[in-house]
Amino acid sequence: MEENAIEISGLKKSYGNTLALQKVNLSIKKGEFFGLLGPNGAGKTTTISILTGLVFRDEGSTLVFGEDTVENFRYTRSKIGIAAQELSVDWFFSIEKLLYFQAGYYGLSKKDAKESVNSLLERLGLDKKRSSRLRQLSGGMKRRFQLAKALVHDPDIIILDEPTAGVDVELRRSLWKYLNELHSEGKTILLTTHYIEEAEQLCENIAIIDEGKILKRGSPKELTQELGSSGITIKIGDTINKFDSFLSDYSYTFSDNRLHFSVKNPDVAMPDIIQKLSKNNIKIQSVESNSSSLEDVFLDLTGKGIDE
Repeated sequence: MEENAIEISGLKKSYGNTLALQKVNLSIKKGEFFGLLGPNGAGKTTTISILTGLVFRDEGSTLVFGEDTVENFRYTRSKIGIAAQELSVDWFFSIEKLLYFQAGYYGLSKKDAKESVNSLLERLGLDKKRSSRLRQLSGGMKRRFQLAKALVHDPDIIILDEPTAGVDVELRRSLWKYLNELHSEGKTILLTTHYIEEAEQLCENIAIIDEGKILKRGSPKELTQELGSSGITIKIGDTINKFDSFLSDYSYTFSDNRLHFSVKNPDVAMPDIIQKLSKNNIKIQSVESNSSSLEDVFLDLTGKGIDE
């Protein structure tokens, strides 16, 4: 049985009269790349803040490698590196010194800290900026620094809160490549993001959260197949409209010599439909298909856009 890196059960959190999390249940396996997708105020940041000990839970349990994040805080926190949205560091020190401070916080020796800091600065393209202060860095460089800060103690779990928000496309793609490399090294990654494309490209599994509740979880492909629908449009050369005798298994419309089908799995349905049309001597002129996206599924589940 695969070990869970993160296990959340019955998690509740309120801020005054506002219920931020409503009995959230979530498990993430060791080595998994998992995405938490939701609009602003859905409960993403509250969830990861509880996992990392920045916020206390009201009810429920949060386990990291089987250990409670409250009862065994030192152990669970040592296993996690977090790249937060906000920069909560001293702006007057160089980024190199700030990384050494972070390494010291986790008890790294001088030798280990030096190796880790130098490796991360080089790997993340920050080597030439090591003497710069944070306020002198561009937005993209600050994002890279946040990632370096999360990784300096070589954690088993990496939590990324909107890691590519506000960066250009080129940098976003380079960060995606680096995150995939970390995943291939066996790291467990929990990603919160506004970018649906990012979740589709990076995550093995995702959970859609809204108003403090997990609405659905699964792989992007599973969710689009289960909750979305795909369209198949076939233009035919015949003008007959008596298809029910052999297409009764499908939902379709017919107009202007075009058959349009709404299906869950086009990979299975398309060859079957084409075969049935051919068997009944229907001449096919063209075939087109389009699939629901993860964004369509998100909109259907939440009734709102990702940025709302």
